[in-house]
Amino acid sequence: MTNAPRIPVCRAVDLGSMRYGEAFDLQKREVERLQRGEGDDVLLYVEHPHVITLGRNATGSALVADPKFIASRGCEVVTTDRGGDVTYHGPGQIVGYPIVRLEGTRRDIRRYVHDLEEVLIATLADFNVFAGRHPLHRGVWVQERKIASLGIRISRWVTCHGFALNVSTDLSYFELMNPCGITGCAMTSLEREILSRVSLRAVRERITHHFGVIMGREMQEESVVHVH
Repeated sequence: MTNAPRIPVCRAVDLGSMRYGEAFDLQKREVERLQRGEGDDVLLYVEHPHVITLGRNATGSALVADPKFIASRGCEVVTTDRGGDVTYHGPGQIVGYPIVRLEGTRRDIRRYVHDLEEVLIATLADFNVFAGRHPLHRGVWVQERKIASLGIRISRWVTCHGFALNVSTDLSYFELMNPCGITGCAMTSLEREILSRVSLRAVRERITHHFGVIMGREMQEESVVHVH
């Protein structure tokens, strides 16, 4: 008899609230760990203080508000090495950073992005929000309203960065930019769509479940403030 292939383990770790720069440094350490072949994959969950991030595709028209006004809203602006354009992270939003090895048939960037979108689409369906894909733009959409953004980086087939799902997010912060470089892009959130409160923990639990199923991982949940 031949042994069935081992299902890769992925730890789902809730980091709580963490500044973007600190989480970015943590991602880099986790990527380097996997590139050395050490330990398991990890899905980092974080809730950032108000921050606008500029990806590799961001242009001079990404921000529509004056930098002083953005600062007056308590929002910092940072550049990062993920793909994509400009987006906002803040309280009430679930940011997920999957740091995973892509192996075998999963060494396919389009498949990986498609699968990440599918995780979020399946999660939203659990809350009776029927989302899908846009014919022209990445991310997850409810009709013409964007509810989740994606921006990734893959180095030596180890992933980093990931997704941001609006749950109870203050959507007015998206008015400071052209979200994802899309002029006039309408943003929405889970709570806006269902007109009811929902806990971030409940949503994270469903994301973790669907991530394991769709990505072929055995998920192990952890709740810690920091991982090293």
